[in-house]
Amino acid sequence: MSKNIVLGVTGGIAAYKACDIVSKLVKKDIKVDVIMTKNATNFVHPLTFQTLSSNVVNVDMFSDIKYWEVNHISLAKKADILLIAPATANIIAKITHGIADDMLSTVALATKAKMIIAPAMNTNMYDNPATKENIAILKSRGVIFIEPDTGLLACKDVGRGKLASVDNILKVVDYELHKSDELKGKKILITAGATIEDIDPVRYITNKSSGKMGYAIAKTAAQMGAEVTLISGSTHLEVPYNLSNYVCVRSAQDMYEEVQKYWKTSDVVIKAAAVADYTPREKFDNKMKKHDGDLSIPLKRTIDILKSMGEEKTSQILVGFAAETQNVEEYAKNKIIKKNLDMIVANDVSMAGAGFGTDTNIVQIFFKDFSSVKVDKLSKEELARTILRLIKEKIMDKR
Repeated sequence: MSKNIVLGVTGGIAAYKACDIVSKLVKKDIKVDVIMTKNATNFVHPLTFQTLSSNVVNVDMFSDIKYWEVNHISLAKKADILLIAPATANIIAKITHGIADDMLSTVALATKAKMIIAPAMNTNMYDNPATKENIAILKSRGVIFIEPDTGLLACKDVGRGKLASVDNILKVVDYELHKSDELKGKKILITAGATIEDIDPVRYITNKSSGKMGYAIAKTAAQMGAEVTLISGSTHLEVPYNLSNYVCVRSAQDMYEEVQKYWKTSDVVIKAAAVADYTPREKFDNKMKKHDGDLSIPLKRTIDILKSMGEEKTSQILVGFAAETQNVEEYAKNKIIKKNLDMIVANDVSMAGAGFGTDTNIVQIFFKDFSSVKVDKLSKEELARTILRLIKEKIMDKR
């Protein structure tokens, strides 16, 4: 079912960034209704938001008297989230003290939806005791604040008060839209990304893993209420919102050492990282110079992190991944036995839509008894939710 967001835009130079917020929400098939304060219209014309959202923009409560009687209430009721970005000190004060003298403050008073506020103002205004107190009061009522960034402000001052990045705002909105208690109280450890095995200061051995699958699982597990620790190898991805712990590592040995700190106190361990099987026997301190002829670099096995956990596990649910190019089912079942897994997610990375770096995946999920579930092409975020629900329904709930 489509979600509805009411976006409040107040009068500040950062109002133009709200256009990007609307555009990106609409691309996610989220319905957006925009409410502008009169001062906001001095920075961005309402027609801009109307074009981006495909909805009439609300500014004046009395601009169309035949609609006003229900409009502020209908907007308050239809919202899954009321997002105010940018939010001035003025609107924060109004909401705190129950003042309803324009469309936005009236909807804020009438709605029962989750409210998210992203402040943007001069540093002195943000740090003023009155603003600080108002924010503290609203937080105590359950309002979520997205802290402003620090940088050069429109007034040429440098300090805290810049509107948080659009991506950060959307990350919080996405989390709140999909939040549930399905995994509340569970501790989940997830590894993701590729490890890097250094040869010298310039060269290294790695693999094609983007980390997208592991990050999608971490993001979704947090949305489902779990306490999530993500141990990440090399990626270019943004850190998911609301993780309990986030650790960056480089090599297979680094990942092993960090996993040892967390896995024994976890309820579920999902090893989605692509860890190198081999590492150079010797790392050169200086760059190796090119010479005529071939070059051989002796390699040694890295520690098998998944196998070591399988040998020591007690009550932990252990989930592995198998990225293969042939004999996928055979290798997956063999891995379940050898590594004492409760579940494995296997895929043929040579298939279109299932390889490294893609936003989709096609998998077959095997359980300890070799029963399996085939999952046709899904986005990695959709697949992440499927994987986590299967862990809960097929393993957790049967214990």
